[in-house]
Amino acid sequence: MQRTVVMYIEIGCFVSCLCGWILICSTMATEYWIVSESAEVVLSAGMYYSNLWMDCLADSTGVSDCRYFPSMMNLSIFLHVSRALSVVSVILGFWAAVLALIGMKCTKIGGSELINARVTFAAALTYMASGFCGIIVYSWWGEKARIEFLDPYFLEMKYELGAGLFIGWGGSCLIIGGSAVMGYFSGRESFPRRLNAKPSRPPTYMTARTRRLYMLPGSSRPTTVIVPSTYQSQGESRGSQLSTGRRETQESRSSRTDIRFPPPPRDSAV
Repeated sequence: MQRTVVMYIEIGCFVSCLCGWILICSTMATEYWIVSESAEVVLSAGMYYSNLWMDCLADSTGVSDCRYFPSMMNLSIFLHVSRALSVVSVILGFWAAVLALIGMKCTKIGGSELINARVTFAAALTYMASGFCGIIVYSWWGEKARIEFLDPYFLEMKYELGAGLFIGWGGSCLIIGGSAVMGYFSGRESFPRRLNAKPSRPPTYMTARTRRLYMLPGSSRPTTVIVPSTYQSQGESRGSQLSTGRRETQESRSSRTDIRFPPPPRDSAV
C-alpha cells in the first residue's frame, strides 16, 4: 500500500482516538451517570443523580444541591475500582496521543520508517488499553443500575442510565475502533517478516536424471542425492532387463556368425 494512503489512515485513526479520549475526559465532570426521578407529590417532585464523586438532588424549581462523598476510606470497592480505571484510562490516552504524534508519518519527528512504525504501533496498543479501561467502567455502572432496577427485593432508590454512560460508551468505542485500525497498518510495517512470510515448499527428492538436467555446468559443489527405495527397485529391475537383453543380442550375433551356407552346385557340362 502507498505511503500517502497509510498516512491519511493514521491521521483519521488519530482523530478518532483523540475525540474518544476527549469524550471520556468529559464524563469525569459529568454528573448524570445514573438518574432517578420521583414525582409522587407535586411539591416534592425532584430528580436524583450521581457520578463518581458526588450525589446530587434537583427539585422542581431547578435548584440543585450536591454532596460529595464524605470519606474516601468509607467508600465501597465498586467506587474505588471505577475511579481507578477512569483515571488510568485518561492517563493512558494522554501518553498514547504523545506516542502517536511522535511516530506518525505526517509529523516526521521520529527516526527511520521502521522506528516510526513501531512507535505508532505502541501508541495503538496504549490507546486500546485506554478504551478498554473506559468501557469496563461504563459497562459496570450500567449493569449495576440495570440489576438494581429489575430486582423486586431492592428497596432503596432505583436509578436509570444517564447521559454520562452513553457519552463514555461512545468515546470508548471510538478509541477502540481507531486504535485497532492504526495497530493493523502500523503492525504490518513494524513486523514485515512475520506478517508477510510466504509458506515454504515441501521437500522433494532429486534423482540422478533430474540432477543432470538442472545442475549448473562447472559446479564443483559436493551434492548428496537421496534416491527413494521405489526408484532403487525400479533401477535394479531396469538394469537386470538391460543385461538380459544384451546377452540375448550377443548370443544371436554369435549364432549368426556360426551358420555356414552350402556351396553353389556346379554345372556338369563344364
